[in-house]
Amino acid sequence: MALVDLVMPKMGESIMEATILKWHKNPGDAVKQDETVLEIATDKVDTEVPSTAAGTIKEILYNANDVVPVGSVIARIETEQEAATNETTPTPTPEEAVEVETPQEVPYVPEKHATSSNGNRFYSPLVLNIANSEGISMMELETIHGTGNEGRVTKKDILQYVHDKKAGRIKEPKEETSYKSQETRSREQEKQPVYETPATIERVPEGDVEIIEMDRMRKLIARHMVESKHTSAHVTSFAEADVTNMVMWREKVKTDFEKRENTKITFTPLFINCLVRVMKKYPLINSSVENDKIIIKKNINIAMATALPSGNLIVPVIRNADHLNLVGLSKQVNMLADNARNNKLKPDDTQNGTFTFTNVGTFGSLMGTPIINQPQVAILAVGAIKKRPVVIETEQGDTIGIRHMMYLSLSYDHRIIDGSLGASFLTAVAKEFESWDTNRAW
Repeated sequence: MALVDLVMPKMGESIMEATILKWHKNPGDAVKQDETVLEIATDKVDTEVPSTAAGTIKEILYNANDVVPVGSVIARIETEQEAATNETTPTPTPEEAVEVETPQEVPYVPEKHATSSNGNRFYSPLVLNIANSEGISMMELETIHGTGNEGRVTKKDILQYVHDKKAGRIKEPKEETSYKSQETRSREQEKQPVYETPATIERVPEGDVEIIEMDRMRKLIARHMVESKHTSAHVTSFAEADVTNMVMWREKVKTDFEKRENTKITFTPLFINCLVRVMKKYPLINSSVENDKIIIKKNINIAMATALPSGNLIVPVIRNADHLNLVGLSKQVNMLADNARNNKLKPDDTQNGTFTFTNVGTFGSLMGTPIINQPQVAILAVGAIKKRPVVIETEQGDTIGIRHMMYLSLSYDHRIIDGSLGASFLTAVAKEFESWDTNRAW
């Protein structure tokens, strides 16, 4: 018999932890190789974790709803193999990890205040385990500067702290300097801006009401939207486009297109096809901001807002969209939308988007004011296509005709994109829509 460790898989470059949603197996249950053992979730996507070996579940180390660092052992599987053939590398203890991962000789400077809004910070089980084994109290733990998401203390942070402390570069924190009185802390917090979502404000419901608990994805969406508003200076510009040529062309080719390419052609790939051509002329639109630096992205990866059956939204990414023709874009759009609706998206499918496109017209809206998908700097929304009488300018004079009209809205980060650039880009996109060639081949 041999024990094989089942570890929390790495779900992408920026994802360092995941939440366990549900265990499909219990201790004592038989499991086949590649059979689903549990479901996990990150702030990007939900997915299933398969077994890496065939055998019996010997031990489960975390419960549902636990947040687990990537690489941590979450279960152990007993197999029929001999122990000598088990090539699984044992997980080092916190003490061993400190010795193996020797940080560079960089002096640690403790923060004066913990980076949290209410005095309580989130600590992963791994960080707490290392702190406990090294005799670091919660009071001392709160003085450690966190470099992780939302100021969280990472494994690297605490190992650096332990190393510097053993080297004598850190003094034991004193209670009077590390912890302020409640009165002093309250006065300091009053001076700081407090950003609260409705979910964080306790109110007693009145009247005949129904209380519904937000699901996990809705909580994540709410947090991301509020954070985006606090990060970027949002400005929204609007434009109108006559998409009659586009409507007529799609109506003409959609039947033959589906027969030949075995996939439907919707308006979304047509819009994206025009969008990426304009983005190449305005590279600042395809960028992000890091402190005081502007990072211009050379790859054009279009994030496509997609509705889920639950009503929530997810944003899968079409990578290198500028390298795809209409057939390629149509297949990517349909595949990602179908996978999203059937909960089959992979973690990488929602990563590394550089610009977001959303079609609010799908739900009948004429226009919208979309919120920027961080760390991007702009997002384009298109509204419903409506027939309207409009003035048509011709060489023979102005006439009134029935045209297919649509509103476009662009929200952009005013820290780096001025109104002139944002409006110019949006106008160029609208003109690209209007100039669609009705005789083009797909």
